[in-house]
Amino acid sequence: MNGPGLRPSAVLFACGMNSVRSPMAAAITRNLFPNQIYTRSAGVHKGEHDPFVDVVMNEVGMDVSTHKAKTFDDLQEAGFDLIITLAPEAHHAALELTRTEAVEVEYWPTMDPTLTTGSRDQILDAYRGVRDQLMARIKERLNWSRSPSG
Repeated sequence: MNGPGLRPSAVLFACGMNSVRSPMAAAITRNLFPNQIYTRSAGVHKGEHDPFVDVVMNEVGMDVSTHKAKTFDDLQEAGFDLIITLAPEAHHAALELTRTEAVEVEYWPTMDPTLTTGSRDQILDAYRGVRDQLMARIKERLNWSRSPSG
């Protein structure tokens, strides 16, 4: 198990529907740590594709348009060093899933931008806020640096 400050080798991001927050976080992690951290995402429930995610992730050069939502039950993988949950329901599910395993589970409360109302620009701003919050938190937690030695 990795303690704080150590970079995990396999990370699972989890949220309620696996259509907004966790796919964003997984794409950001893959982009920042190519071929360094095995990264997946899952949800408690299977959500639908969200085109707002495509828009805000494309703005930072990340294509998530092929993402297919999956639940914890759909995961073919195991052996994650770290599970980062982004919604209360996902946190409870992750704790239940890992109660007999030595897996670190962290809860990062993250706003659900799908609850935002208003104009298209206001909604996109909410999605951008989540994207940027996740980017900053991932960089900090996973010890990202621009140097090739990482």
